[in-house]
Parts: sequence; C-alpha cells; structure tokens
Amino acid sequence: MARQLRAEQTRTTILTAAAELFDRHGYESTSLSDIVEHAQVTKGALYFHFAAKEDLAQAIMELQSRASRQVASEMDARGHTALETLIRTTFGITRLAVEGPVTRAGLRLATGGVVIRPPLRHPFTELLDISTRKLHGAAKESDIHPDVDADAAAHALVCFFVGTRVVGRSLEPVARQPRRVAEMWHLMIRGLVPVPRRARYLALATQLEREIKAA
Repeated sequence: MARQLRAEQTRTTILTAAAELFDRHGYESTSLSDIVEHAQVTKGALYFHFAAKEDLAQAIMELQSRASRQVASEMDARGHTALETLIRTTFGITRLAVEGPVTRAGLRLATGGVVIRPPLRHPFTELLDISTRKLHGAAKESDIHPDVDADAAAHALVCFFVGTRVVGRSLEPVARQPRRVAEMWHLMIRGLVPVPRRARYLALATQLEREIKAA
C-alpha cells in the first residue's frame, strides 16, 4: 500500500511539473529532461509512468477534461436557470485555471497542435456542447432574446472564452482572468438577455469575479 501511494505521489508530481512547463513554455519547447529536472525525479521514475511526452500531454488533458466536467456537473445539480448555470460553469473553469497549472496547460496543449487521442474529446467540443445546451435552455426560459440563434451564440461564446484566455496568457498575469471573463459576460449579457432580466445576470458575473479574487 505504501509503495502504491508513493507511486501515485510521484505520478502527480511529474504531471504537475509537466503542466507547469507546458503552460510556461509550450509543448514543443519542453523536453522530458526539463520535466525530470523540474519534478526532481529520475528518468526511470518518469518512464515508469509515462512512455513518451505525448502520454504526459494526454494525461494532463484528461485531468483538465475531468475537472471541467465535474464543475459543469456540480453547477447542473444546483438547480439554477440554464443561463446562470452556464455563467457559473465558465467562472468555475476560470477558478481552476487561476488555482493550478493543469487547466492552463490543458488549454495550451489543446491550442498547440497536440493530437487528442480517443476516447478523450476535444475540450472545446465539450465546452461547445455545454454552451449550446444551456443557451437553448435559456431560450426556453426566456432569458435570451427569442430571435437569438443559440447555436451561433454558443460558438461565439466558446471562441470568446478561449480567446480571452489565450490572449491573456501572453499579455497578463493569470490572476487577471476572472476580470476578463466578467468583461466577456457583461458584453454577452447585454447582447443576449432582454433588458428586464439583465441586471440579475450582470450582478452575478460581478459577484463571481469577486469570489474568485477573494479566494
């Protein structure tokens, strides 16, 4: 049991080190030797868990996908409106990115040409599915204008959300991400939500930004 625990701890250490380097320098610019040095493990320990750098990238994206799905599932279970659930989900994913390197590295890997092997789905496809489902729900609840194309709005939202994080990675500290996501939602809400319902969702976006900053 103790040996198994040590093996799991070593695997987690390697994954965290790889995520930090992939996020900081990119996949192509990070070598296995860099990861060994950063994780302070032996090459034998790394190869015991991962046969190649591609396996590390796949494992990180699997962790990111699992964490994002968990956030979405937790928000679904709270019984909020569809639009509030979607807003809370995007802020939940943003919180993950602020708090640890795995979500940030997963995004960089997904936008950096790394092949995503089945059965893992592309993270942008998962987010698009969530956004599409919730925006169709919001339309049924009259929380978005009846003439809004929910599919097009979902696609635009995913592009906005991902693009905000990609641009921010190069220009700003990660702690700035909640502010950018709040700005994104303030723009989206004004374009999607009928005037009588806007104040509630604008206040929600501001509140969720503050909660991440205060954590």
